[in-house]
Order: sequence, then C-alpha cells, then structure tokens
Amino acid sequence: MSSSSLQGARPTAFWLEDPARPEVAPSLRGSVSADLAIVGGGYLGLWTALLAKDRNPDLDVLIVEGLTCGHAASGRNGGFCEASLTHGFGNGMSRWPDEMATLLEMGRANLNAIEATITAEEIDCDFVRSGVLAVATEPHHVEILEDEIVQLQQMGQHAVFLDAEQTRQRVDSPTYLASIYEPDVALVEPARLAWGLREACLRRGVRIHERTPVRDIASDANGVRLRCRDAVIAAKQVVLATNAYRPLLKRLRLMTVPVYDYALMTEPLTTEQRAAIGWLGREGISDTANQFHYYRTTRDGRILWGGYDAIYHYGSAMRPDLEQRPATFELLADQFFATFPQLEGLNFTHAWGGVIDTCTRFTAFYGTAMRGRVGYALGFTGLGVGATRFAGDVVLDLLGGLETERTALQMVREKPLPFPPEPIRYLGIEATRRSLAAADLNGGKENLWLRATGAVGLGFDS
Repeated sequence: MSSSSLQGARPTAFWLEDPARPEVAPSLRGSVSADLAIVGGGYLGLWTALLAKDRNPDLDVLIVEGLTCGHAASGRNGGFCEASLTHGFGNGMSRWPDEMATLLEMGRANLNAIEATITAEEIDCDFVRSGVLAVATEPHHVEILEDEIVQLQQMGQHAVFLDAEQTRQRVDSPTYLASIYEPDVALVEPARLAWGLREACLRRGVRIHERTPVRDIASDANGVRLRCRDAVIAAKQVVLATNAYRPLLKRLRLMTVPVYDYALMTEPLTTEQRAAIGWLGREGISDTANQFHYYRTTRDGRILWGGYDAIYHYGSAMRPDLEQRPATFELLADQFFATFPQLEGLNFTHAWGGVIDTCTRFTAFYGTAMRGRVGYALGFTGLGVGATRFAGDVVLDLLGGLETERTALQMVREKPLPFPPEPIRYLGIEATRRSLAAADLNGGKENLWLRATGAVGLGFDS
C-alpha cells in the first residue's frame, strides 16, 4: 500500500514549490561595512534584523545568506508555531521548574507578537491559531498525559484533557486513546512566513544578499570582519544565525549536531475523505512517543505527516542527497495509514527531508564572543518557528549589554553540555536512538543508558 501511495511523490519540499517564492537577491561582492551584519537568512536572522530595526530604525543592518532566505529548516518544517520556548512543557519543567511560570508568560507574549507582525506586515502565510493535540496511542501515553495535565493546570495553562471519544470527535483515528489540547499554538506555511519576513526587512531598509556564503570570521580593532566568497564585510557587531550549519566559531562546533527529519505531503482530500476523519478545527497533532510524529492540514486540504526517524550521520555529515531517504518515507507512509486507515487510496505528492540543529538540552542556547561583538543562538531542536523571534530579542539584548528579564533567565545564562567528539558522538547518539525506540516498545520504561544520560543532562531529540 505505502509503495503505491509514494509513486508520484516529488523529492522536494512542498512549501518551497510555491509561485510566491521571491526573486533571488544579488550576491555580495567587494568590501562593505555595516552596523550589524547577520549571517543566515532563516527565521533567526530575519527576526533579528526586523527586531533590530524596530529598536533603532537608523541602524545599518545587512543579512548575508549562503543560498536563499528560508531554503533550509525555515522553509521546509511542519509549520508548528508554538508558544513554548523550552521545546515543550515537560522539557522546561525538568530543567527550569522555578522559571516556568515566567517562560510560559514570555512564550505567550512572543506568540502574540508574531501574530501581530504577520498582521501588520500583511504576510500571507495562512497563520491559523488552532492549537495542538498531543495524542496518546499507547496505554502508558495516557498516564503521561494525565500527569502533565495536572502540572499544566497548576501553572494556569488553558490546556484540556480529552478522553478517547472526545479526541476522536475532533479527529477520528482508531489509534487515539486520549489527548491534551493546548490552545497556544498556531500553524503557518513556513516558507511563506520566511519570505514575508524577508520582504518586511527589505521595506525597513535591511540589505539582503543571497548566495553569499561566509567563510571566516575574525575580530579586528574596529569590530568584526567577515570573509565571504567574493566579499569582505566590516561590521561593528555580528549575529550568527546559521543553526544546523557548521558554526563559524570553533567553540560551538561540539555544541550541536545536524539531524535529518523527514516529511510527506498528501494530495488534497476529497469531501468524503475529510468527512471520514473530521479534523475541522485544523489542530496540529503530535503523538506522545519518544519517536514521535507531527502532522497538520493545509489551506487546500492536504495532510503533512512527518517525524519519527531522526537521523544523524557520522561526522555531522550534511549533503543534499541525505534529504531523500526512501526507507523512512516507506515507514512514514505505513504509519500514516495505520493512523488513518479510512484514507486508504490517498496518494502522497511530496516527500522530503531537512536538517535541524539539536543540542543536549533540546532547546536554544545563547551567548556572545569576540569581546561582546558577536552574538549567537542555536540548538532549537526542531521547535524554532516561534522561539527564533524570542532568540532574536535575547541576542540583541546581549549585544547591547542590556540587563533584561530575558537575559536574567537561567535558561539564557547557562549552556548545554557539548556532544563528545567522533567516534564517541556517533556511537552515543545511536545508542540513544535505539534506547528510545526500545522504550517506546516497552511501555515507556527507560534502560540504564537513558537513565544515566538523562541524569547528567545529555539527550538527543528532533
């Protein structure tokens, strides 16, 4: 069944095949200067530029992007724009319980600000504040959700626990045993959001140069010098927003690893197929397993289905051919029809992968370098659609030497543990992946490896 459903799938990201895609900006040549140079034209770089111009409209801001803005994770993700700044409530509670009330409030304010910008800038990215369902598909998942809903409600969150019947009234799958509905999540078309932010930056006077990879960074007496393929940039300050790509700063090269995540997009559902599953509220959905799926609908009635496999390649390898993984696509298709057997006969039109940056604490970390002239944030671990805006504000606070509520956070002040060098890195990640899969098959019971790595704050996720 799954093989036939994938026969016509194009090996490209659905979101990037869009006639709204902007013309490529010219590459940078020669020697130029800027008050603030930003390396990377994904969400983090674009939000940082926009926020910098909001703080100081006269600031000379320059973005250089190695390929095109939004081409990587920012343009090919699932489009879940969450209020969470901590890669989910559970991860935040386990690491910063004393700050969670503040982090939840900041996360909601950040999501509200994203919505306000999208409205003010008239960004056509199908922003739908529909919330998310975290569904239980195994008995031990129900216990996890029952514990979490108590904590969520104690924190004043407007989450709701739904039993199997209530869940299936929203979205009908025979696999659903229960769910938690959280309203503070929006869905977006990710590439269009990136392109809309790009256009908003251009309107504010931000200079953007694409197909301009940066090769080297160095400090000098007057600021920071960036050496590009055909240009040199002299900047007073620099923000590094390269995320999964190899960091320009050596100190960061063990702090994250690139992980490949994969997704499928279906053809538009017929009226009968939609009636068979419901899903009229357009909620985003994820399941509660360690190896989890995420899925959502689109404005033209398709279903995006992704996740489960998170693949790390030895030596932090990143290549275009790794964006295609037929075995994973087959597995995802099988799991899709196990979740929605009433959709048998539906075909997938696109199958793609993309690389994200993960760190051992699963959520972004922040810092400065070169005497405070270079700021960075990375390690978003697949949940950066919303968190990158918050990160842009944090990095600008740090570069400005400002003491703010954001910079006072323990989450901002501390760094995650680094990954070990190869070959220990690869062996450790593989051991973790296998252990997580085993736990999913064993009622969620963690083996000694997972308990030991968790006790010292090490982890691997997508």
